[in-house]
Amino acid sequence: MQLRSVELDVTQPAEAADFLERVWNLAPAGTRGDTIFFRGSGPHPHILSIRAASAPAVTAITLSGSRDEIEAVHARARGAGAQLKAVARFDIPGEGSGIIVQGPEAQAYRFVTEASAPQPLSDYAPDSPIQITHAVMNAIDVAACEKFAVEVLGFKVSDRTRMMTFVRCNQEHHCCAYAHAEFSSLNHIAFEMQDIDAVMRGFGRMRDAGFESIWGPGRHGPGNNVFGYFIAPFGAVIEYTADVAEVDEHYKVGGPEDWKWPPGRIDHWGLSRKDVEKAGAAERNYRFPPALG
Repeated sequence: MQLRSVELDVTQPAEAADFLERVWNLAPAGTRGDTIFFRGSGPHPHILSIRAASAPAVTAITLSGSRDEIEAVHARARGAGAQLKAVARFDIPGEGSGIIVQGPEAQAYRFVTEASAPQPLSDYAPDSPIQITHAVMNAIDVAACEKFAVEVLGFKVSDRTRMMTFVRCNQEHHCCAYAHAEFSSLNHIAFEMQDIDAVMRGFGRMRDAGFESIWGPGRHGPGNNVFGYFIAPFGAVIEYTADVAEVDEHYKVGGPEDWKWPPGRIDHWGLSRKDVEKAGAAERNYRFPPALG
């Protein structure tokens, strides 16, 4: 199983598409109706989609897996009484069949059968994102979201901090995380870069385009990844990241006491301050529609 893409509704798709291609360095991956798809340099048909809408929303967190893996999720979801929908063919790059499962706070998890992977875009741009490595969601009841992720989706817990729970679907430290909040929404989307230099060149490219970071550069505790956070012109928090830790079945799940920082520091490096006000406002923008798409 692996995280494949995030699907967004945006109010100004032309502006968003221009930014994603020209500044964020994603590659166009075609359109379907009023939905525009983008891919990274890695072997996924698409890693982000944007659809014209009257209000912003995150319509799905998409994962891909084998038919057996997805059938197992389907069976667990049905047994748990979760709202779900089977889809014979998704109208997306790479197509594939699968299911959509609704989480406890209306999160939509879309599972798509693996199709033949396109060739990586090794010559597209050396500093283009490879793939989406994780999507973090704000949640009112993090414990309920964690329970659903483990018991229904089949994820495993990697770490818990005072503010977040990190879960994984393969060897990467986390594909999703749930942040304690007073509302349910998209917290941020993390785009994996080739290395630290690519992250830093991304900082420079964003600054050249008039976008200052709201946090970073830095290195996280859980996951140990290098990061840089920005607010996209369409209002979502997006992250350039690299060096995400890989773990196995012997990894010890960390707790809040394992992830305490010295006063005034919230990451390993302590080089930059997080603009909590700007980040908090942007994190409220992308909510989950109450009905499955």
